Amino acid sequence: QVHLVESGGGLVQPGGSLRLTCAASGFTFNIYAMSWYRQAPGKERELVAAINSYGGSTKYADSVKGRFTISRDNAKNTVYLQMNSLKPEDTAVYYCNVGWASPLYHYWGQGTQVTVSS
Repeated sequence: QVHLVESGGGLVQPGGSLRLTCAASGFTFNIYAMSWYRQAPGKERELVAAINSYGGSTKYADSVKGRFTISRDNAKNTVYLQMNSLKPEDTAVYYCNVGWASPLYHYWGQGTQVTVSS
């Protein structure tokens, strides 16, 4: 079955950077789009970024455009989210999932906590 494990979160000051990693298994990774979501306390989960199966197309939420970059390594079944110029409003638990426009699986890993605070 699908298994998604997020890592790389932590505490960072405003303006700092983090790189999140999602290790995927249990499906043919290189034929599916992948995505990152986040959920802040008291807020709905939102799509942050997505990347198509081979990495040629990406999309981002307006709130992170120009600051975040999604990428993938199909040889390693891994997707990344490089987060630069972090803001306090980026504070959330970040999750990965399969798909472009919506999560294909109602399976969520443990997530990784990102806290941006001075």
